[in-house]
Amino acid sequence: MKLRILPLAASIALLAGCASTPSSDTAASAPGAVDMASVALAPASGSMVSGKLMLMPMGDGVHVTGDIGGLAPNSTHGFHIHETGDCSAADASSAGGHFNPAGDAHGRASAPHHHLGDNDNLVADTNGVAHVDAHFAGAVLGGGGADDIVGKAVVVHANADDYTSQPSGNAGARIACGVITAP
Repeated sequence: MKLRILPLAASIALLAGCASTPSSDTAASAPGAVDMASVALAPASGSMVSGKLMLMPMGDGVHVTGDIGGLAPNSTHGFHIHETGDCSAADASSAGGHFNPAGDAHGRASAPHHHLGDNDNLVADTNGVAHVDAHFAGAVLGGGGADDIVGKAVVVHANADDYTSQPSGNAGARIACGVITAP
């Protein structure tokens, strides 16, 4: 009887140890990580562009959803996370360059190497509203690490990003800017 109890007890101890081991699969399990953040985009460079975005950890990065209005109907615009959470300059130049902790060249988000803050262009509908459904692979919300985007700025540009011009895709003026904030 003692021989059967010992393996059973060892199995229970092993399973209990596995159940209490923290998982590194989700960004929310990192110390200081947050489950949600938001951005209130305000006009810049004399535009009337504004919007509200919600951010949440998803899969391998951070997913961004929301609406941006005040754009020209059927227009295309660069959309990036910038390195500094400062939108105080009238032209949003205070937001700095694209968020790029790895020091990569600028490029399309689907390319193997690009700025962490690079993303595909936004396209406005016939009413001048861009419905955002974007993913920033590799980004995290909170925790203070190199890839943390809380406190960084989100910028909408006047023109489309060409995905090749260095260092920022020749996307033109910054027409809206907002800081990523966590509750």
